[in-house]
Amino acid sequence: MSLISDSNAKCLEQELKWFQELWLLRGKITFELSEEESVIDQLKIPEYSADSSNYARLITENMMTMEERLVLLLALIPHVKPAQLDILQIKNQNFDVPFTEFGGIKGEKHRGLLPTGETVMFLLTGTDLKKRFKLQEVFERDHFFYRKNILSLESPNSGEPFLSGILRISKEYLTYLTTGNVFVPKFDTDFPAKKIETTQDWSDLVINESVMQGVLEIKDWLQHGDRLKNDFKFGRRIKPGFKVLFTGPPGTGKTLTVSLLGKSCQMDVFRVDLSMVVSKYIGETEKNLSKVFDLAENKNWILFFDEADSLFGKRSQTSDSHDRYANQEVSFLLQRIEDFKGLVILCSNFKNNIDEAFFRRFQMVLDFDLPNYEQRLRLWITALQGEFKYHPKVDLEALAEKYELSAASIINVLHYCLLKCMVRNDFIVQMEDLNNGIRIEKVKEGKSLIS
Repeated sequence: MSLISDSNAKCLEQELKWFQELWLLRGKITFELSEEESVIDQLKIPEYSADSSNYARLITENMMTMEERLVLLLALIPHVKPAQLDILQIKNQNFDVPFTEFGGIKGEKHRGLLPTGETVMFLLTGTDLKKRFKLQEVFERDHFFYRKNILSLESPNSGEPFLSGILRISKEYLTYLTTGNVFVPKFDTDFPAKKIETTQDWSDLVINESVMQGVLEIKDWLQHGDRLKNDFKFGRRIKPGFKVLFTGPPGTGKTLTVSLLGKSCQMDVFRVDLSMVVSKYIGETEKNLSKVFDLAENKNWILFFDEADSLFGKRSQTSDSHDRYANQEVSFLLQRIEDFKGLVILCSNFKNNIDEAFFRRFQMVLDFDLPNYEQRLRLWITALQGEFKYHPKVDLEALAEKYELSAASIINVLHYCLLKCMVRNDFIVQMEDLNNGIRIEKVKEGKSLIS
């Protein structure tokens, strides 16, 4: 990665020199009145056509104009050379306040200036309103800056001008244009979703044939869905993305299936923590959900909502304002799921808890059942991986017949048994340990051993 960061640094050094020249020209035009506005367009821009750095590649792939490059550079400067903007903090001597046209905001801990939309306008348009209105297009939702989550203009405080919002580069592209590393968002309140992975393989997944067939159809979409949507006329008839509902008791393989889909298709899976998303404060739930969907847009990610009935449950009658806001949250989420172009998988332990209005929005609903006798027997036989053995008195067929356990419960029982083996310093699973392990699982489920 050092070669990538070195090449990015080389490009940025040239861009910063160009920025300095641009700033000097703006000073001569606006304050000294010694140059005409047209000299800005004549300023020579660094050329990177033969450069292989991430920075040069981003500029070339998007055929960036001089204005777009300046916007990108301004968003980067506070992170790479904040002192470059110190000159924008000089005061207007006539009024003893900073120049309004410079824009910029002081951060809480950052001692430098954070550029705003006004900073962009001052440097590139001066007092030319026609150019100012034209340049505002770079902050529109259909511009590639927004669509690709490269940078954005933060929403200003209520009632304040649109261009007073801070210019922010995304964490993803900040990493890409500096160190060159792949950015993985940190699980926190700004991104309430955690990346999940598995060391297991498809052979470890025990599900019935109809569910496996559905899983294979999801893989088909992951591999060919974009091409069908974008390269064929039929694509106009189908909605973007793919929405799936997994239902069934805990421990039946829902989370493992999602993880294996990501692993086999080389896609990151992010499990959304709904406890961090749902808020009692009006508007906060929508805001938290937006953080996830905005960052996931145009990424090769799978979004996984576990225990989704806590948010996607049946909508209530609107008897008071709280009910109305709760239903608004559901409607907001439905819209974001509708618009998301990737794979969204919702998971619920209880199918009946999901609002019926959701079902028509899913391309697929898969019901994960508890394993049957043959599947339970297979789990008991294969789970030890040949590293441990059952005592000759252990009757696996009887265990599989008598106890209707999920795959996760069987693994928990064997986990308990193998720890007992380690204590004894042997590799033989005893019947007594199996009985104790099963008893513990039944207590967890709120059942007696007899049941």
